[in-house]
Amino acid sequence: MDERMRRVAQAGNIDALYALIQENPFVLETFYEFPYVDTPLHLAAFQGHIDFVLEMMNLKSSFARKLNPAGLSPLHLALLNHQPLVVRELVRVDKDLIRVKGRGGLTPLHLATEIGDLDLVAEFLEACPECITDVTIQGETALRIAAKNNSFETLELLVRWLQKTTHKDSDVWNKQVLNRKDKQGNTILHIAASNNHPKMKKLCILDFNMQYRGKEKKTGVTE
Repeated sequence: MDERMRRVAQAGNIDALYALIQENPFVLETFYEFPYVDTPLHLAAFQGHIDFVLEMMNLKSSFARKLNPAGLSPLHLALLNHQPLVVRELVRVDKDLIRVKGRGGLTPLHLATEIGDLDLVAEFLEACPECITDVTIQGETALRIAAKNNSFETLELLVRWLQKTTHKDSDVWNKQVLNRKDKQGNTILHIAASNNHPKMKKLCILDFNMQYRGKEKKTGVTE
């Protein structure tokens, strides 16, 4: 990246950005030459420059889906550097950014779960319910990540959301996500048990029981 553009993005200087564009109308096009690159949007999102981020989304919204050499999108970077206002603005402009997979197949929902940001996890689920089905390259769902990190509050939020959502695919999601095994063959119940976390284990067992009761009610068959 041109050093002047780097300084402009890190400072969030919109006037200076347009000065560079006037000097070279193709200055932003150069970022398409690289499959993995820190764009001005990446730098501004990390620094928390909301107005600059929105200006970049207006000019080059495709930058929001590009990964940098570390395998991170602008939304990933904003999450990692604790820039919730930038996170919310990016999601407001394009909710599907929540499903962009970074290094290891980690989505922003996975990352928010790993960090333990309950507010953003809830907001991501509301904005893009389908993101609950996304898995990492290790086959991990957001629930699996919460269980692995012993984050009971986050796991409880995810499980309760699955129970309450009225999305047309909610029944399918409930079964797929809660029963899904990772590459080691473990479900979230296995993880909760191996972590010796009684509250987490109880939460998982209760939800599995609710699944079966729901199935019996729909089919009239008791397994």
